[in-house]
Amino acid sequence: MYLFLAFLLVPIIEIALFIQVGGLIGLWPTLAIVVLTAVLGTVLVRTQGRMALGNLQRSFAELDDPTEPLAHGAMILLSGALLLTPGFFTDAIGFALLVPGVRVAVFRYLRSKVTVTQFQMGQGPGFQSRGNPFDQGDIIDGDFTEVRPKNDPSKPSKWVEDPHRH
Repeated sequence: MYLFLAFLLVPIIEIALFIQVGGLIGLWPTLAIVVLTAVLGTVLVRTQGRMALGNLQRSFAELDDPTEPLAHGAMILLSGALLLTPGFFTDAIGFALLVPGVRVAVFRYLRSKVTVTQFQMGQGPGFQSRGNPFDQGDIIDGDFTEVRPKNDPSKPSKWVEDPHRH
């Protein structure tokens, strides 16, 4: 139902804003603002996206929970889509999502509404690596042969320099 309302209300809001702004400043300045916000938004989304990708890579490298960097990346992606959509309302939401403080507030709000029952990094249940005997427990089955040295182990080998001989 919320999605239906968004698809119904957003175009109505955009049309109303276009009529109001166009009536105040004229057609060409209104269109110039729409194009300018799309170009500016693309540049900002690109720089914010690089930073978000760096934060995500850092969280993976440090084995931290990647939820927040992933959420920031998703919000920046949504911001880019909104900024490329012609309109003042979508541009306002898109620019707002480019502000890190707004993204943090949105993330905290969404986190309070979502319950995570399980989060696991690494090997999941039932995972078995093939070819690694250590994944089978502590028992390693194998054969061995005891090798005894041919020479007296107290004597140095020919390859080691004798410290008494100079």
